[in-house]
Amino acid sequence: MFYKDERLALFIDGSNLYAAAKALGFDIDYKLLRQEFMRRGKLLRAFYYTALLENDDYSPIRPLVDWLHYNGFTMVTKPAKEYTDSQGRRKVKGNMDIELTVNAMELAPRVDHIVLFSGDGDFRPLVESLQRQGVRVSVVSTIRSQPPMIADELRRQADNFIELDELRDVIGRPPREPRPMERDDTAVEVK
Repeated sequence: MFYKDERLALFIDGSNLYAAAKALGFDIDYKLLRQEFMRRGKLLRAFYYTALLENDDYSPIRPLVDWLHYNGFTMVTKPAKEYTDSQGRRKVKGNMDIELTVNAMELAPRVDHIVLFSGDGDFRPLVESLQRQGVRVSVVSTIRSQPPMIADELRRQADNFIELDELRDVIGRPPREPRPMERDDTAVEVK
């Protein structure tokens, strides 16, 4: 699967990986994830893609984004777009597929192996193009969730499919429980 001397790059579709890990009942420890792939080859770059709500005072993903940025990940973000659907529900849209695809195509001549953390079938043409350029592509997602989090056509196109659940012991940690609230006269979050 992996060769020690091959140049690796990780492309992490943040929302997709989060959803897959959540469906399997664990959280990703990104420090361990990076270490695992540094062990598997010469890790040149680890990209993490996510959309951020810019108008909110506090975004729950902001601490993760900051931590990743300071710990060796190349962060690719853009403002999420908020809209109201036909039933009046507030929705957030923040697709990062184009950014991920452009970065992968730009880096392809400099790497031997790309690891894509996503199950999105829209990436099948990207994987096919990378393969035509001589780059091996591994896809990390899960078929063990209900429904499976990876599109069948993406899994079939990849040189290698890595079941996320099989990485649980290497890169996972138990999901964090919501922080309990203390009762004084006001609710205070315990740190």
